[in-house]
Order: sequence, then C-alpha cells, then structure tokens
Amino acid sequence: MRHTGSVTRTTPLGNRTSTVLARKLGGELLRLRDAAGMTQRQAAEAINATNSKIVKMEQGWVPMRDPDIRILCEAYGLEDAEVLGRLLELAKLDRERRKAKGWWRGAPYVGLGEYISMEEISTSIRSWQISLIPGLLQTAAYTRALGVADSRWEDPDEIEVAAQLKQKRQGCLLGEDPVQLYVVIWEAVLRQQIGGPEVMRGQMERLLEASTLPNVRLQVLPFRSGAHPATAGPFSILSFAEEGALDVVHSDTHTGMVWMENEEDSAYFNRVFDGVARLSLSPHDSVELIDSLRKGS
Repeated sequence: MRHTGSVTRTTPLGNRTSTVLARKLGGELLRLRDAAGMTQRQAAEAINATNSKIVKMEQGWVPMRDPDIRILCEAYGLEDAEVLGRLLELAKLDRERRKAKGWWRGAPYVGLGEYISMEEISTSIRSWQISLIPGLLQTAAYTRALGVADSRWEDPDEIEVAAQLKQKRQGCLLGEDPVQLYVVIWEAVLRQQIGGPEVMRGQMERLLEASTLPNVRLQVLPFRSGAHPATAGPFSILSFAEEGALDVVHSDTHTGMVWMENEEDSAYFNRVFDGVARLSLSPHDSVELIDSLRKGS
C-alpha cells in the first residue's frame, strides 16, 4: 500500500495553528526563496525577523502580514504583480479563516470550512467519486438523505444547514470566472438509491443540467470497465492560478479530512485521475446513461 504524507485537520501548536491555506502560501514563498537562491537567514534579515519566523511562515504555522509578504517577494525578485496579488489574497483568506469570518463559518463539522475556503480560491477541481455525487453537484434533497442516513448527524437542523451550505457552494460554478469542474463517478453512484427514486430522479436531472455548463465535464466509469487505478477511494484535486503552484489533493475518510500537499502526491493522484478518466464513458455517452437511468427511476 502506498503511503503519502497527509494532514487530517488543522493542527495546533501551542497558540498557533497550521492551516491548509497557510501551508499553501508558505509553500509558494519557499518555492520563490529557493528559486532566488536565498537562505532562511537571509529571508529573516529582509523582514527583520528570526529564522524561526521564516520556518513557521513556510510551514503555515502563523498568519502572515501583507508587509512581510511584499518585502519577501521583492527580495526574491518577484516582479509579477498579479502573482503577488494572489499571494496577498491567499494570506487574507487564511486570516479570515482563522477568525472564522468567511461565509462558511456555519459549517456543521470540523474541516469543512477549511475545504470550502480552498474551494473558493481554486481555479479547477478534478474529482473522482465511488459512492456519492460530488458536493458541488448534489441537490438539497440528496444531501438531506445522506445526513439522515449518517449516524454522526443527530440534529435535523444541522442536516439542513449542511444541505443549504452545499447549495451555496455551488455558486462557484457560475458567474464570470467559474471554477472548472471535471468529475468522474462510478456507475454505482447513479444506481444507489439515496433517498429513494424521486430524490435520485431529481439528482440525475441536476447532473444533466450541470453537464450543459461549459466549465463542467462529467464522465461515468461503467461497471464493465473492470479493474481500474482508483479503487482505493475517492479524492479531489484542487488547482490554483499561480504559475508553478502545486495542486492540493483532498479526500474524506470516516475519521476526518485528509490533505496531501507535496509534489509527489500531486503527480500521483493526477496520474490516477487521468487513468480512470480514460476508462470512463465519453461525456456524451455518460449523459446518455444518466438520462436513461433517470427515465427508469
């Protein structure tokens, strides 16, 4: 079994916390420092700080101030104002996330807010699912049915919050600069009667509607495809606009969210996704299968 580095949730260190957003920003600053051939000591001198602060910044343990980011980027020779702007926006989102000021502050379980904050700034998402419709394509009725079946959800009000939250998240598929969504789902996802025939009929109608969006690509891996490279479980790959930025891989487990944030993991999961996509039906044939199941449900 392949082992990968992972983080299942935000990790406290004394009164500090390492977040996915901060690790993402820290990784970008580390990449720029390495490209400039500068040491941590030289970076620390640039912002009149200690080596320890640079370490904490590059590992995502502390919220970052805009002046420090600007000075470091200047020292590293970054001349692209657009890239600098994205780094500053990433820092702002991380600070808001730490203060729970994002619109996702009502997220009903640990880790969801962090995922949504990453989803909000991603430019493309590639998602492989073996048991569920991806959250960005779920109907409210489908989400409620999942909540009722999950023993971890005891409060009906929390289930409703989750359902409405997923509906709000779907706004990122629309607008002037929507996220590019590429989804591959196993055929079993369509045949599993989550919530019963009526709920599934509505869910498949939602999939058919989404498939017409220019920024959504939907494929189905049919049963007849046999063995495939993604049997280990579902995952999503989030990509960002920064040139050279690493993808971040996310997966849900029974005990929490898992994040994989290094170059090896990114390359591995992209290969797995490409492999399962090649074995799947074309988008046209996938839509035809979904429509036939909708009519028969």
